[in-house]
Amino acid sequence: MTAARNLSNMTLAHEIAVNENFELKQDALPENSLAGRVKHIVHQAFWDVLESELNADPPEYEHAIKLFEEIREILLSFLTPGGNRLRNQICEVLDTDLIRQQAEHSAVDIQGLANYVISTMGKLCAPVRDDDIRELKASSNIVELLRQIFHVLDLMKMDMVNFTIRSIRPHLQRQLVEYERTKFQEILEETPSALDQTTEWIKESVNEELLSISETALTPGAENSSKSSLSPTVVLNNSYLKLLQWDYQKKDLPETLVTDGARLQELTEKLNQLKIIACLSLITKNMVGAVTEGFPQLADRLKRISAVLLEGMNKQPFNLKEALNSIGLQTCVEVNKTLTERGLPTLNAEVQANLIGQFSSIEEEDNSIWSLIDKRIQLYMKSLLCLPSSQKCMPSVPGGLSVIQQELEALGSQYANIVNLNKQVYGPFYANILRKLLFIEETTGKVNASSPPN
Repeated sequence: MTAARNLSNMTLAHEIAVNENFELKQDALPENSLAGRVKHIVHQAFWDVLESELNADPPEYEHAIKLFEEIREILLSFLTPGGNRLRNQICEVLDTDLIRQQAEHSAVDIQGLANYVISTMGKLCAPVRDDDIRELKASSNIVELLRQIFHVLDLMKMDMVNFTIRSIRPHLQRQLVEYERTKFQEILEETPSALDQTTEWIKESVNEELLSISETALTPGAENSSKSSLSPTVVLNNSYLKLLQWDYQKKDLPETLVTDGARLQELTEKLNQLKIIACLSLITKNMVGAVTEGFPQLADRLKRISAVLLEGMNKQPFNLKEALNSIGLQTCVEVNKTLTERGLPTLNAEVQANLIGQFSSIEEEDNSIWSLIDKRIQLYMKSLLCLPSSQKCMPSVPGGLSVIQQELEALGSQYANIVNLNKQVYGPFYANILRKLLFIEETTGKVNASSPPN
C-alpha cells in the first residue's frame, strides 16, 4: 500500500509538472448507465422531499438549514488565510443556530439567504463562472435555485483545485527530478522487484549490441569483443529508441517510464501516421513525380488528404488497407485534376492501378519503402538523443522525410524532452543496472575462468 501510494503521488506530481494542460475534471457517469440512473433518482427524490417540506403548512426547514450549513463550509473553504472579514460575515449570516431560531418563529428568509450565498459566490468565483452566477440570480424557484447553487459550487471547487495546481506547477518543475528520484527509491525499498522490467528492457539492448558487434566485426580477434567494450550511453539510447516501436497494448513499459506511458504511446501513434504519409509521398514522387513536378500545392493537398483519412488509425475498428486504398483513389483524382487544369494528359489506367496497389502494399510485412522510411526516422531520433540537452538546434532531417519535416521535428523535440527528463530522474538507477550487466558479470566471468577447478 505504501509503494502504491508513493507511485500515485509520484505519477500525479510528474503529470502536473510536465503537462501544461493538466487539470482535474468532474467525473461524469456514462449516459443511461445504471449508476447514472440511480444517482439521478436519489437526487431527484431528495429535492422532491425538500420542495414538499418547504411547501407544507407550516413549512419544515430542517433539510434546508442543513443545506445552508453545508454551503457555509464550502464557501469558507474558498477563503484565503487573510479573508477574516468575509469569513466572519459568512459565519454570521449563515449561523445555523440563528436560522433554526428564526424557523421556529416562522421568520426565516430562505430566499434572502440564497441571495446572500449567490452574492458571496460572485465575489469568490473565477471569471469563467460569471455567466453561471447571472443564471442563479435569474432563478425564482427556491428548490431549483438551491440545486443549481450546489452545482455551481462543485464547479468552483474544481476551479480552486486547478488554480492550486497551476500555482504549484513552477515549484514542482524545479523540484521534480529530486522528488521523483526520492519517491522511486522509496518504492524500490518497499518493492525490491520494482526494477525487473527495466532491467530486462536494458538487457535486451545489451544483447542486441553484442550481436551487432559480432556480426559486423569480420577481422581476426573479433571474438575478444566483450560486454565491457559496449558504451553504456549507446545501450541506454538504443533502449529509448525501442519505445518508438513498443506494443503498448500487449507489453508493459519499464517501471521507470510508467509516468510517461500515455505521452509515449501518443507520440508513437502519431509517428506511425507520419511514417505512412512519408511512404505515400515517396511512392507518389517516384511514380508520377515527373508529371507533377513544380506543383507544390498538390503535394500539400495530398498530405492533408492522407492525414485526414489516416485519422484514428490506431483505434479499433480502423481498417488500414481500406484507408490506403481510399488515399490511392483520392490521390489519382487530385493528380488528374491538377494535370487537367494545366492542360496536361491525365494518368492512364495502368499507372493509376499501380499507384493504388503500391499504396495498399505499405501495410504488408517487410515492405521495402516502409523499412526505408522507418530506418531514416530511427536515425533521426537517434541523432536527437546524441545531442547535448542544452543544444536547441535540431539535426538535419534525412532525405525522403521533407514532407513531414515540421511534424517530425515537433515530435522529436517532445520525445527528446521526455528522454532527457527521464535520464535526469532515473540516471542513478540505470547506472547501477548497466554496471551489473556490462562490468560486474564480465569481471565475475574472468575470475571464474582463471580460478583452478576443485
